[in-house]
Amino acid sequence: MSDPSSQKPLKIAIVGGGVCGLACAVALQRSGLSVDIFEAAAAFGEVGAGIGIGPNAVRVLKEIGVLEEVLKRTNPAELKPKGFRFFSGLEGHELVYEYPMSQDEESISMHRAAFLDALVSVVDPRSTHFRKRCVAVSEADATTNPRRLIVHFADGSTHEADVVLGADGIRSTVRNYVVGGEAGSHVAFGNTMAYRGLIPRAVLEAAGFKTDVKDVPACFMGPSKHIIVVPIKNGEIINVAAFAARYDVPIGSQGLPAGSPWVEDVAREELQKEYNGWGPDVSALLRCMPEKVSRWAVHVIHPPLESYAKGRVALLGDAAHGMLPHLGAGAGQGIEDAFVLARLLSHPSATAENVETVLQAYSDVRRPRAQGVWEASLRTGRNYDFHGQPECAEGTLREGLKDQWKSIWHYELYEDIDHALQLF
Repeated sequence: MSDPSSQKPLKIAIVGGGVCGLACAVALQRSGLSVDIFEAAAAFGEVGAGIGIGPNAVRVLKEIGVLEEVLKRTNPAELKPKGFRFFSGLEGHELVYEYPMSQDEESISMHRAAFLDALVSVVDPRSTHFRKRCVAVSEADATTNPRRLIVHFADGSTHEADVVLGADGIRSTVRNYVVGGEAGSHVAFGNTMAYRGLIPRAVLEAAGFKTDVKDVPACFMGPSKHIIVVPIKNGEIINVAAFAARYDVPIGSQGLPAGSPWVEDVAREELQKEYNGWGPDVSALLRCMPEKVSRWAVHVIHPPLESYAKGRVALLGDAAHGMLPHLGAGAGQGIEDAFVLARLLSHPSATAENVETVLQAYSDVRRPRAQGVWEASLRTGRNYDFHGQPECAEGTLREGLKDQWKSIWHYELYEDIDHALQLF
């Protein structure tokens, strides 16, 4: 490790003010480090309806002292073990498997905007900069300002920092610096469309929906498709995500047609056509979706990055390991990234002189973990869709669902931090 007596204050720039960027900013600021957050939009905001915070991420929120603020923006009773029920999406809606609840597996399901608002409430407002769309990251002139980076913005302005952290999502600009590639490098269409919407539970029940989803999330499974329903706002609102996937081509082999938007509103009838012939509860559910449904072309990081860091630049969240959403674990992985980065950068042995080694240590411990969750999310989608894996065969599907969250929710993050600390 470096001599702590040689430490100089680190000046850190975070590109991207979503969940991961703000979580990292809060953790770093509460560790006493100087942080500036640059957000492309005119204000902090999140696209999407709901967010799931699993037990692993809940522990991080406790550690950085923001869990109480999060719970203020939802029903505090939302923090509880929830379990999960898996049903056939076809006629009869047979209960296939009920994931057991454990008292040490408290999680939160809530509106994404409310979760982001909790983070905004605790970040230092003096550190936030809006309408700052990053277009490039470069190195400062080594003769006049060695070990400095320059963040370039679309408005022509720049910002200098010792460290740049890219939390700018799946379309990350900062990633181009890390991989040395063109815009869009390592981004692939995940062969999956997701239709999203919110439905009042009273409306759903009035339409004849019989499955009890007031307190426990559920998945309706079937050939090449599945629907996730998650109660939020004390069970009064049901967050719906209906997935339709292709398995005849590998991820990365085909993209969307040129010019196609990743997110667009489509007629509800398109979604109903996708699920034609499914059971009565699925039909009732889809009848209650908004007339215009938000359709997302899910993109992922593929092939995986060889490193999450290069020099004094590092990536976190979707910028590093955007994954399929089938385990609801993507946000949690980004929150874990933020926590590990904050612990390492705020360590007394981390200095401006050795920060490249610090960031590489972060990458070395986070890549295996996040990539493991990426691959598990892919397998889980196949399982839900009855496709292509031995565990999806009749009679063994339950084994494929059993313990699928165990390695994600019960992970010793401090072991990774301790390991990383031995690397610098």
